[in-house]
Amino acid sequence: MQRICVIGGSRYFGKLLVKRLQAAGHQVTVINRGSTPPPAGVEHLVVDRNDEAALTAALGSRTFDVVVDQVCYTPVQAAVAARAFAGRTRRYVMTSTIEVYDPATAAMAAVPPGTPVPEEIVDPATWLVAMDLPWHDEAYLEAHYAEGKRQAEAVFTRAGSFEFASVRCAHVLGGGAQEFTGRLAHYAGRIATGVEITVHAKALPTVFIHYEELADLLLWATTADFTGPVNACSDGPLDVHGLAAIIAAQTGREPVYRIVPAGEEASAFSFDRHYAMNNARAKELGYSFSRTTDWLPGAVAEALTIEPSPSA
Repeated sequence: MQRICVIGGSRYFGKLLVKRLQAAGHQVTVINRGSTPPPAGVEHLVVDRNDEAALTAALGSRTFDVVVDQVCYTPVQAAVAARAFAGRTRRYVMTSTIEVYDPATAAMAAVPPGTPVPEEIVDPATWLVAMDLPWHDEAYLEAHYAEGKRQAEAVFTRAGSFEFASVRCAHVLGGGAQEFTGRLAHYAGRIATGVEITVHAKALPTVFIHYEELADLLLWATTADFTGPVNACSDGPLDVHGLAAIIAAQTGREPVYRIVPAGEEASAFSFDRHYAMNNARAKELGYSFSRTTDWLPGAVAEALTIEPSPSA
């Protein structure tokens, strides 16, 4: 049994992670602002993680074997947590994102299309941190989501008071109504009703992961001994046409596409730039991934029960 603290953990794969940790026999503490209570038997600390004084006070004399941070989006949040948990934990795991590799959001080494992107393309040990940017502005943060995650990883990597690992997750699907982005339901609904999907002329593939598999990988990451970033994605990248074909097979309706001009934004999962991740490091460390095509039909079936979004 380990003492594990989860920051966030109130929805989707974070909520499932808490249940998996508890089922594995760990002593679990959840920190969030109190909107959703954790399962019975899980300690709940209601506090805003952005308020360093309040966070430190809420932690009291508690120590943990591992902290899993599900909701760190900026270097400012990372710095607060690094100070608050210094001397309180031996290991810190942060949920990061495939978006750190998006070449449209930062200058980084180019990876040829068709070559899965490895972790070293974005090295948090050398990434520039700018604490004075307007990270507290919600509009700024939304527009700079990828950079916020990159810089948060960089702050934790340099903290030095605990082992640090980041899990860079692919696009997360599954769970029906739990899937808060609604992107799979968007596609399923539009294809089922014959509404067009906007795509790029040369749409490039991306990678996905089922929310249950991501919860399992995060559970594994709490007890693993690796440090640094690890990519988390199911085997088998898909482009928007491959995704739509799987949906079409269940709906009996062929997708209707509209190609957007170069440089124009298209529907989610249609990409005109390459950053599909390589999951080889996680495999070398001992984690086995499913294939996207094994679980995606089930996720589509769930998505088809959801009211489609009117947006393009």
